[in-house]
Amino acid sequence: MSVPPLSAAQTTALDHVALRAADLSAWCATIFDHGETAWREYRSAAWYVARLRAEGFTVEEGSGGMPTAFCAEWSNGSGPVIGMYAEYDGIPGNCQVAATRREPRAGLGYQAGGHTDPHSGLGMAGLGGLLATKAAMEKHGLRGGLRFTGEPAEKVRGSKPIHAAKGYYDGLAAILSFHPFYMLPMCNTVRWDTHCGAGWSMIYRFICDAPEGWGRHDGAPIPQAHSAVRAPGANDALNIMFMTSKSLRDSMLPHQGGWSISEAILTAGQATADNLPAGLAEIQYMMRVPTIAMAEQVTAVLDRNAAAAAAMTGCRWERHWVAKSRPGLANHAIARTVWEAMQAVGAPVWGADARRVAREIQANLGLQPMDDPFIPQMSDLIAPEAAEAILRRDLPPSQTHSTSDDYTDMCWHAPTARFYVARPALRGPDGYAYPAWVMNALGGIPATIDPMVQTAAKILALSALRLLEDPAARDAAMEEFRDRTGGGIGGSAWLAPQCDYDPPIHFRWPEYVTTPRGRDWWIPSAMPGA
Repeated sequence: MSVPPLSAAQTTALDHVALRAADLSAWCATIFDHGETAWREYRSAAWYVARLRAEGFTVEEGSGGMPTAFCAEWSNGSGPVIGMYAEYDGIPGNCQVAATRREPRAGLGYQAGGHTDPHSGLGMAGLGGLLATKAAMEKHGLRGGLRFTGEPAEKVRGSKPIHAAKGYYDGLAAILSFHPFYMLPMCNTVRWDTHCGAGWSMIYRFICDAPEGWGRHDGAPIPQAHSAVRAPGANDALNIMFMTSKSLRDSMLPHQGGWSISEAILTAGQATADNLPAGLAEIQYMMRVPTIAMAEQVTAVLDRNAAAAAAMTGCRWERHWVAKSRPGLANHAIARTVWEAMQAVGAPVWGADARRVAREIQANLGLQPMDDPFIPQMSDLIAPEAAEAILRRDLPPSQTHSTSDDYTDMCWHAPTARFYVARPALRGPDGYAYPAWVMNALGGIPATIDPMVQTAAKILALSALRLLEDPAARDAAMEEFRDRTGGGIGGSAWLAPQCDYDPPIHFRWPEYVTTPRGRDWWIPSAMPGA
């Protein structure tokens, strides 16, 4: 397939990314250093809101009822509107400074939040592509608009199902979704047929608020004496839920196809070491499955387990939704448009400064520094059809989706392209596995992350401008969207939003706290091992 020549507007956009390269680098480092986690990205969201307003966008803060979400819009007259977005949440327990050694960010312990994917670079690439598109539209008089959403809590599949259900993706001509990647074959390519599947997440809450109802009075001389019979309480319910669900995992779904379920204890205890039952405990589950039917099946098993655990421990139980995202929807027409932009831009290239950083990391780990320390495929493009063929090798023919990511909720509201640009990753001696902090650090060091950010920003801008300037490309994507959904939004094959819950913002999500001792992670950095 030949790549169309660049238009004057597209050339302007490439120049604009280069012009703002230093800004993008500094801004990316800022978000990386914030290291905020799901539903608590206060500084990161405020930074984006202020920046977007300074760039001429109208911004709604707290979009969809989510305090750390936003929706920014800009228009250059009536015309098609293109959607892009930023993510900016990190992961608890991954605090890493942007350096070539393992060390937490200043004043924090390792258990604080940090960027792993890194969403700091994902969001900045989105912003860079957005601003380059806007600059080109202004200079060349292109009519249309841009919508840029701030998407918190992606790591728990949080915001996009809510934004989708509340209409924030409606009315768009196209949506462009970028993600950093390093796993083959989805590296420097566009998703083709096999998109991500459903991602459902929930919190099971156990409450022991009537422990006196546990059993008959045991004759203790003083009510509530230390020797009295006690209700097991919420901690025991959580423990039973944890172990029962693990033991039944093999029975939840068929033994074929890619699916997974993981758990995290969100809250436990709420009691002293006295002989008192814990009054509250919460455990979160995250499932990644190809279909909604499978998600419903797993949920039914977990519900039964929760009811049994509560009955055994003198508790009552509740289920609270964190996420219910739909599986993705392919669109070859818009995928081809983005693939052409990727070919025009090329894959990221890591220069002398990046290689020096990589060799320093290798030396600090006791490895022999390599002349070419980066994985070669990081700088290669792979055609979408070729990547699809490799991906399908490990999947049964009947499986339509693989893994999960909540961009999939966007796919049901406008033609959506999902593409990947390589993030930096190092080669190692045969059999050697780098510690996790290495990838995290590479995602924050400007010399190593900037090539990915700038490459993705250019691809976003070229793709958006092609869709704005070329009605045929835009119409082909929309025609395919209508065909695959049986008529577009509300069509016969359209999947409606699954979100039937309020934003789960009130739970005890890990976060930074301010105390008389100063700002810290909720697990104090002074604790040994923290």
